[in-house]
Amino acid sequence: MPAAPAPPPNTIRRVVIASFIGTTIEWYDFFLYGTAAALVFNRLFFPNFDSLAGTMASFATYAVGFFARPLGGIVFGHFGDKIGRKSMLVTTLMLMGVATVLIGLLPTYETAGVLAPVLLVMLRFIQGFGVGGEWGGAVLMAVEHGGEGRRGWYASWVQAGVPVGLLLANLVFRTFSSMPEEQFLAWGWRVPFLLGVLLLFVGMFIRLKIMESPVFEQAKTGGPDASVPIIDVMKRHPRNVVLAMGARFAENAFFYIFTVLVLSYGTQQIGLDKGALLDGVLLGSAVQLIAIPLFGALSDRIGRRPVYLGGASFLLIFAFPFFWLVGLKSTPMVWLAVVIGLAGHAAMYGPQAAFFSELFGTKVRYSGASLGYQLASPLAGGLAPIIATWLLGRSGGAPWPVAVYLIVMAVITIVCVWLAEETHRKEL
Repeated sequence: MPAAPAPPPNTIRRVVIASFIGTTIEWYDFFLYGTAAALVFNRLFFPNFDSLAGTMASFATYAVGFFARPLGGIVFGHFGDKIGRKSMLVTTLMLMGVATVLIGLLPTYETAGVLAPVLLVMLRFIQGFGVGGEWGGAVLMAVEHGGEGRRGWYASWVQAGVPVGLLLANLVFRTFSSMPEEQFLAWGWRVPFLLGVLLLFVGMFIRLKIMESPVFEQAKTGGPDASVPIIDVMKRHPRNVVLAMGARFAENAFFYIFTVLVLSYGTQQIGLDKGALLDGVLLGSAVQLIAIPLFGALSDRIGRRPVYLGGASFLLIFAFPFFWLVGLKSTPMVWLAVVIGLAGHAAMYGPQAAFFSELFGTKVRYSGASLGYQLASPLAGGLAPIIATWLLGRSGGAPWPVAVYLIVMAVITIVCVWLAEETHRKEL
């Protein structure tokens, strides 16, 4: 089949901007929960637990979203490969926005008792289900609109929506957490979630205006579809699914240690101000906004694997220094630790979207990329704060077991990326 004609540059830019903004909004919703889980949900929804147990319970509700993500990837991947990428993006954005607003309206344990955490878990599951389907559609729209030689650059801007979402979530939460604590716990924590309704309307307006992927449209005319894309993926590409999954272990685990665990560890174990910790995450997110597209563009020139391996190797080396810097109890050193860590993470996250997309054929690409990406989410990102908090509890607050855990994650990723094929010159 001949290659699909490249869309006009203005069309590509419009699609990339729409995917970037939509991804920013969805991850604002997702990360807002993580920040709240680290700082306030233990007191609002698990007040009868001690500090450590309450934090672990709060992170457990946080992890529910990660376990929902593979299911979302399977369901939306199926319909994305059968119906199209665009309609799935609109649906997932709506799911995320509604769930986030409803979290802001939830009663707390003091008002509703055990029903409060039950409802929290249900809405977190819906959040995870939505974001599990969103990522594949957003990156495929950018990858399949972008021409050969520029796919890493275009897809990396979708990835850059993640740190912008994190930046917005922490900036808004930082603003309201500076209120008197009594007011913040009474109603201030709700406002960042309720603001999600404004972002939802903006994202829906933009995503409804973009065109379907030309590569997908051409594939629809080039023979029968896979009857059940997820089954076809597992029959034809099982190795690539496993390697993509393993490639995410370090990327996902390190990211949530740098952005979520550092908040609870810094406030409860080190005694740092939560505002200073949030400022560090804000700085790191700003650095990632620049670094992710740069690493994506670099992967177009030298390949996906060298850039990805460089990031994983750097973080392996940085695992112990990160906790040493945080342990100095100096705000500038904590900021430096988070900024360096997230910059290293960007070397993996920049080429990742194009890399995973290029591993699969068009008719199963949404399912394949989503499955490889999302299967790692519960095992790496979802469990990372819980495992790290448990390790800190077992070690009496000493961070070295967490550093060892991160090194194991990095080794898994390095092996998987090393075994994967190079894809940056592959024809879609």
